[in-house]
Amino acid sequence: MPKEDTDISMFAPCGMNCKVCYKHCCHRKPCAGCLNSDEGKPEPCRKCKIKDCIKEKALTYCFECSEHPCQLIKNLEKSYNERYQASLIENSCFVQKYGLDCFMEQQKEKYTCPKCGGIISVHDRECSECQEKMK
Repeated sequence: MPKEDTDISMFAPCGMNCKVCYKHCCHRKPCAGCLNSDEGKPEPCRKCKIKDCIKEKALTYCFECSEHPCQLIKNLEKSYNERYQASLIENSCFVQKYGLDCFMEQQKEKYTCPKCGGIISVHDRECSECQEKMK
């Protein structure tokens, strides 16, 4: 059972933590996460085939599917590994094994700015508050 302060809608079907997405960290028009409305989402997220697939299969997360990881996930995984040194498949497996609360706690430790406590975006490694670039 998720803690009251864990927003389950901020874990995307593919394994992305929406809280560390550059779009969620943006103050102008933040995104509400993949499981919420398309308002504020970048075009690739609005047209996401993965989101369409889980909807069609009546699932919430890709790891619930017997075909996980499918080719859609493998393609996205390759991109995230190369561009952001992040693994969506590892994220999903972690959530499946230890739960969403534990995952979000681990992510909070990993993506909290040591300078000001803001959220570091996985995409551009920039803090949501002080705009400091992290390595």
